[in-house]
Amino acid sequence: MVSSNEIQKTILVIGASGATGRLLVEQLLIRGLKVRAVVRSPDSLPKELKEHDNLALIHAAVLDLSDTELARQVSGCDAVASCLGHNLSFSGMYGQPRMLVSDATRKLCDAIKTNKPKAAVRFVLMNTTGNTNRDIPERISFGQRCVVGLIRLLLPPHLDNERAADYLRTKMGQHHREVEWSAVRPDTLTDETEVSEYEVYASPIRSAIFDAGLTSRINVGHFMADLITDDEVWDRWKGKMPVIYNSASSSV
Repeated sequence: MVSSNEIQKTILVIGASGATGRLLVEQLLIRGLKVRAVVRSPDSLPKELKEHDNLALIHAAVLDLSDTELARQVSGCDAVASCLGHNLSFSGMYGQPRMLVSDATRKLCDAIKTNKPKAAVRFVLMNTTGNTNRDIPERISFGQRCVVGLIRLLLPPHLDNERAADYLRTKMGQHHREVEWSAVRPDTLTDETEVSEYEVYASPIRSAIFDAGLTSRINVGHFMADLITDDEVWDRWKGKMPVIYNSASSSV
């Protein structure tokens, strides 16, 4: 059940037309929140979402929005969520913008700070379990370090995800007055129709390279929505990079 306070919240979702982004939008609307969704192609959203009374669509690429316009869209939002990612095509991985996720993260944080909000705005970033949280001593094998080093050189999207999380860690830090953050790290993404049981850890419990787990996109959307709406969940994971896996007992 959604409280009256939650009904009044407004959330800005970037990458809302993507496979995970639209599931997050759906989860937020189910909880009674108002959603502003930045989409390059509204046609990719289901009709029932596009026609929802609590959804406002902004038809644009986030990096094409001016700083002034982005600050206007962020204004009045209690949280900002980024589900941006690169298409798994040659142009998507090697074309422009090469640093889509990290550039958008920086611009969105700047937009939040421009508005000087009275209370800190929650920033939830969808990242990847292949990215290490350098704030804590995560156990990474020598073999995985070598493979990730090659991926960093050969696949720009990985470096982009690293830079986005590093920006939040180093520039926003743990005690920023205007921006609080959490970077969600799913493992291998799968497509399911219903939320299933899932587990959240501070660090990976499997090797993202040699023993990858599964994480359904709808579970990612559900957890990101929990971070935005549930104060206890937020207090547990703010300033951290939680790793999410489907539970072994789930049907996935």
